[in-house]
Amino acid sequence: GIQALHPQPVKQAEALALKELEICISQLAEELADPLPAVRLRAARDQALILLGFWRAFRSDELSRLRIEHIQLREAQGLELFLPSSKSDRSNRGRMVKVPALKRLCPVAAYEVWLNESGLTVGALFRSIDRWGHIREQALNANSLSRLLRQVFLRSRLDPEGYSAHSLRRGFASWASENQWSTKALMDYVGWRDVQTAARYIDGDAPFGEWAR
Repeated sequence: GIQALHPQPVKQAEALALKELEICISQLAEELADPLPAVRLRAARDQALILLGFWRAFRSDELSRLRIEHIQLREAQGLELFLPSSKSDRSNRGRMVKVPALKRLCPVAAYEVWLNESGLTVGALFRSIDRWGHIREQALNANSLSRLLRQVFLRSRLDPEGYSAHSLRRGFASWASENQWSTKALMDYVGWRDVQTAARYIDGDAPFGEWAR
């Protein structure tokens, strides 16, 4: 009843555009050359997390649940990941997803850099790192990923207002839509089951052609 009397627009996270993604990854590339091990570790982790999150349109809880033993590296192909559970997997059967190797902003290369820097071979893929560069055993909390992304924005001299971990998912959906992915292809790739869900993530632009200023 309150919602009917006082309707409010639905607040959504800003979609992470490719331009902002490139700026963030450029900043993290600089940090990867830092002499301090803790700085390099955080940069390697953040780079892998952001690129995997973007190119696979992962939710924050899916990123936090990734485990190294559930990931297979296929040379010259990409990664195969097993997701044990997710919001859309009501029966908890899990699903296999593939991550492609790309010419730039590559999530596969970023994954390899993170494993090489961290020395991790088993357990949670993304973990917290203290100021001295010690990697903890437990996985990053899903609720902390939005803060992590905003911190990368600040270090990249970008305005973090309106951005959250969900920006990675919305950003990929917008990118795919702009690159003429069909609705079915996008739904199959991301794991959406209905068109209405997919539509919430895509900013539809009405083309005005020569009439636009």
